[in-house]
Amino acid sequence: MKLRSLCAALALAVMPIGAQAAPNVLLIIADDMGLDASACYSVGKQQAKMPTLETMCAKGMVFDNAYAAPVCSPTRASIMTGQYGFRTGIGSAIPRKGNGGLSANVTSLFDVLAKTNYSANLIGKWHLADGKDGLNHPAKLGVPDYFGLYSGGTKDYSDWRAVSNGKRVAVKEYSTTAFTNRAIDWIGDQTSPWFLWLAYNAPHSPFHVPPKDLHSARNLTNSKSAIRSNPVPYYNAMLQALDTEIGRLMASMSTAVRNNTIVIFMGDNGTPSQVARGLYGDHGAKGTIYESGTHVPFVVSGPGVKKGRNAGYVYSADLFSTIAGIAGRSVTTTDSYDFRAMLSGGQSTRDYVYVEHFADEKPKRRAMHGWAMRMGNYKLIQEDGAEAALYNLARDPKEAKDLLANGTSSEEAKIVKALKARHAQVTSP
Repeated sequence: MKLRSLCAALALAVMPIGAQAAPNVLLIIADDMGLDASACYSVGKQQAKMPTLETMCAKGMVFDNAYAAPVCSPTRASIMTGQYGFRTGIGSAIPRKGNGGLSANVTSLFDVLAKTNYSANLIGKWHLADGKDGLNHPAKLGVPDYFGLYSGGTKDYSDWRAVSNGKRVAVKEYSTTAFTNRAIDWIGDQTSPWFLWLAYNAPHSPFHVPPKDLHSARNLTNSKSAIRSNPVPYYNAMLQALDTEIGRLMASMSTAVRNNTIVIFMGDNGTPSQVARGLYGDHGAKGTIYESGTHVPFVVSGPGVKKGRNAGYVYSADLFSTIAGIAGRSVTTTDSYDFRAMLSGGQSTRDYVYVEHFADEKPKRRAMHGWAMRMGNYKLIQEDGAEAALYNLARDPKEAKDLLANGTSSEEAKIVKALKARHAQVTSP
């Protein structure tokens, strides 16, 4: 589709939420996409061409301070439950073997939506179950018609195993395209307001050359050595393919449906370190509790959404109460803040950001376990087994200078004390 047509397809009307029929909600998640991968943010110089997303950014609201967990499972669990990982027990990527999946006894977002007039579904990556949870885990959490990639990843985007309503099925279609086709069909069948959580596994590894009709790179080969030596252009081609398919999904909707659909786009954690390529110094990216691992792209477009940028805090768990609120159901959790007022230009009610990463086993590769608390310009990082570190993000957004490295001033001591006190408050039972 030409960019001009794509822009027209995404030119969503702006009116206060609730001023017309209940809006649909489309939540799109990109897997392993940090701020540095999006041209909507001025981080790095290696962004992919994503005209669909960039049009959403131009027409809707770009959140400059949105956060998620540093790896995928805790982010998805927080959206599903509106709770931090220390409450759900999901603090890291769930292994295929073991006993660490999200409990089916929690009240899920789908349980909440079942009490409204909304139809709801999840298509795409799940990664909330372990080997003992069985293939009907989505149904136990209220998802009525699940189809997607059940575990954390696949070795081949064009030859993979999906789970469809509790049964394994072989799929020989590029997964980004397969999920889009399924979403188009599901949306086309709806006769009432709807919520769709569309969780792509792109651009998660393995990095590769997508189908040529989905991207513009023409000098790439699927040579393993070439990909290892320079994965960035492959990662960007996967992102461009993702963007192309999102554009096809948007174009498939009638004008009436598009104009009444709130689209939320986010990354589930930071960019993999081998793709970030030293952009964040020695910290690494995905898997760390630094900005590089937890500060993610977050864009909202649609009816009632004011155009522009918003500096207020948003955390992935906030989607739980916000989406429920859009559907007309008021829910209250300790960790989830309803950010609907921000969409029309109001202020954030969240005055802090808390992120965590934990597991029984030691962190792998460049990942790190611990927690971080941000309030205002300051962020305190407490890595397990290490001294605390303090950063001023207004002056040092890449966290290059630890303010506590050469002693602690009385002012810094007060800041640390306040951040630790907020951490104790947030993590209390």
